Amino acid sequence: MIYYQFEIGLTPFEPWSEILTAHLGEISFEGFYEKNHLLYAFIAKDNYSKEDFDRIVEVLKESVEVTVSFKEIPHQNWNAAWESNFDPVFIENELAIIAPFHALDEKFKRTIVIEPKMSFGTGHHQTTYLMCKAILETTLNKKKILDMGSGTGVLAILCEMRGASQVTAIDIEPWSVENCAKNASENNCNKIISLLGDVDLIQAQSFDFIFANINKNILLSHMAQYVKSLNQNGFLYLSGFFNSDAKDIRLAAESLGLTFVRKEERESWCMLVFKK
Repeated sequence: MIYYQFEIGLTPFEPWSEILTAHLGEISFEGFYEKNHLLYAFIAKDNYSKEDFDRIVEVLKESVEVTVSFKEIPHQNWNAAWESNFDPVFIENELAIIAPFHALDEKFKRTIVIEPKMSFGTGHHQTTYLMCKAILETTLNKKKILDMGSGTGVLAILCEMRGASQVTAIDIEPWSVENCAKNASENNCNKIISLLGDVDLIQAQSFDFIFANINKNILLSHMAQYVKSLNQNGFLYLSGFFNSDAKDIRLAAESLGLTFVRKEERESWCMLVFKK
């Protein structure tokens, strides 16, 4: 499969690189990394819409200087670029999320080693941080968990480390499902079920905790099913969106009967927690 690699210059770079990453993720861009104050973004040629891309760039140009170039690259080359630019995630002294080519650091209480592949983006480290920190602060002993939009499976792996009795990890991308299963095995996890599909897979299931780190539009479309599949007194953790989108997410959740618990922010990204 052929991919487009976009090289995007932004002046100023922050926080616009994160804002652009979020918008591109909603039009089928699948991977991002930042290097030398440039944003690199990847999309399958068959999924690319010039009209959608140009619309986002034109809106952005109202607030920031933008330069864009792109080229076609084979799938294998994209994956190599993705992996080589994967940055580790550190959560205080509690958790290090690293790739096999990163050095271990004994100061962290827990370490998760993942092969990043194509299912983990530097633009979403803030939301990964928020979700992982929340899991570290939550008692999951003997709880049944859903990790929706599981990617590498890092949240699922951490949930098992925190005592979950069963973790269902679902993603719409085949390579993510494969990647999650492999990473679970590499981290000695045996309670994670990695499935290919969408929210319809959980129609006959129920969970004590649901973690969904996706994007605003998908979260809103999934919300009703999340509520149906959440056990009474269960918790729903949502992230993958900016603080400016929190109001819409909260209104949707509360309209379906969920009780708002709290909001956490990190560098303009947001996580919301609800209880049923």
